[in-house]
Amino acid sequence: MLDPSREKFIREVFDSVPFIKHIGMKLVELKEGEATVCLEIRDELRQPQGLLHGGATASLIDTATAFANVTVLKEGETAVTIDLNIHYLRPVFEGKVKCTAKIIKAGKRISTISAEVTDEKGKLVATALSTYTKV
Repeated sequence: MLDPSREKFIREVFDSVPFIKHIGMKLVELKEGEATVCLEIRDELRQPQGLLHGGATASLIDTATAFANVTVLKEGETAVTIDLNIHYLRPVFEGKVKCTAKIIKAGKRISTISAEVTDEKGKLVATALSTYTKV
């Protein structure tokens, strides 16, 4: 269980990030070692064929995995992405997508986090594996 004051702090950090605001991501849920973030598809996030741009999906994944990792960092610790491997499985044209990220292993310096992106019907849109290092 995530400490309520820690969760409040993490949510405030999430809400303060300009890029997150620009893209329109929302923090849905936080647990220790896990974060769920959603994104409403809108015209600015589409690629020329009208579906959600892969970069928007990648940003959603990177954000969810980062905040899953933040839940296990100690006060004063920070971490950055060193690897992100995404498998795009199906296109999404409308609605919301949701990314749930879960820590697989949190070591002394390196953390490995998995992520699944689903559409509003619960269909798997993308999977990913990300690695973070403390800095």
